[in-house]
Amino acid sequence: MMKLWGIDLGGTKIECAVLDSENSNAVLARMRRPTESAKGYQHILNQIEGLIHDVAQEIGERPAQVGFATPGVLEPGSQLMKNSNTICLNGMPLRKDLERVLGVPVKLANDANCFALAETLMGAGTDYPEAEVVFGVIMGTGVGGGLVVHRKIIGGHHGIGGEWGHNILEAGGHPCYCGKSGCVEQVISGPALERFYEEKSGVRQNMKVIMERYVDGSDPIAKLTVERLLEYYGRAISTLINVLDPGLIIIGGGVGNIDLLYTEGYEKIKDYIFNNKVVQTPILKPLLGDSAGVFGAALL
Repeated sequence: MMKLWGIDLGGTKIECAVLDSENSNAVLARMRRPTESAKGYQHILNQIEGLIHDVAQEIGERPAQVGFATPGVLEPGSQLMKNSNTICLNGMPLRKDLERVLGVPVKLANDANCFALAETLMGAGTDYPEAEVVFGVIMGTGVGGGLVVHRKIIGGHHGIGGEWGHNILEAGGHPCYCGKSGCVEQVISGPALERFYEEKSGVRQNMKVIMERYVDGSDPIAKLTVERLLEYYGRAISTLINVLDPGLIIIGGGVGNIDLLYTEGYEKIKDYIFNNKVVQTPILKPLLGDSAGVFGAALL
């Protein structure tokens, strides 16, 4: 019986999980190692090799193939990594090198796509089997997305399928590392909202405190910050619906935990949707927590 091996290659940790191919909800093994990306690309490869070795010893067999959830993507033409915030991966032939190091076939997908796939097949999406198109949103330190159609990831012609976070949302907004200004990520990510609060108040606060102050009504700048989040969230999500019209949207990441997104934020979408202000798309929180990336990698 073939087992499903997945690795979530994060900026701070590398996690491996092994699932039963006949019952993907059965986790046979799970283990983590620090990424230590400051030590460079070769060190990351060594950490992955060591992690696979340790897990193989635990379950008594080596993998036949391994799926990887990665920051950034493998560019289809050059087969080199791009758009990764683990900078030492960019420009490197990661899949080729992993196959050389591990001696087995490797599949790579962006971590947001793996999140979307896992939630579709194992998480929140299991209650919506009729949803042909599922979009997974990440709203946290960054903003990204993953697109699943008929239960398969759509990577796209350029390998950027689902890259929702790098469309311009605010003309003339803050510059983004991607080279544009006013991207979704530069407006409604956690750090962007905290920056907005600091610009208006002169004081740095985290989103937890900002939300607390919004709820108790004690801070007009907190009110401005949350109103900005809800307004631009409505605009950004409406664009997703207008283009893809998904049967389900699942929102992960720290900002995605803010309950107002599912009430007042949902109402804001109606102002911009191309459907006579009627929104019927279910928008849900994820069920798999930080397991989604590694489970999605195994499902590749």
